[in-house]
Amino acid sequence: MSKKILIVDDEPDILKIVIFRLKNKGYQTISATSGEEAFQLLGEDKPDLIILDLRMPGINGDEVCRRIKADNNLNKIPVILLTASTGHDIAGLAKDIGAVDFIRKPFDSQHFINKIENVL
Repeated sequence: MSKKILIVDDEPDILKIVIFRLKNKGYQTISATSGEEAFQLLGEDKPDLIILDLRMPGINGDEVCRRIKADNNLNKIPVILLTASTGHDIAGLAKDIGAVDFIRKPFDSQHFINKIENVL
């Protein structure tokens, strides 16, 4: 059975690219365009991995990750942050909020898949 990955990003083009890359590698995908939608999906289904954009309207990605890690039903799901930010210590932020890794946008497709496979 293939692993299921939840992708949370408010940019439709990024969602399309990520879903395309993951499906080509045999992963099942579900997607959300906001933190609120992500929590709704997490209430229905538990993925094996969450790829989470940091900057989103409403609940931003770091708050989504903090809430996931504080929830006993969700905190075992690994989270990889996805960000275009270059201004601060993303590795430090990822560690502080409980994410296992991060990927900077724009990303190299093979580097992206390697990070996913390392976590899964």
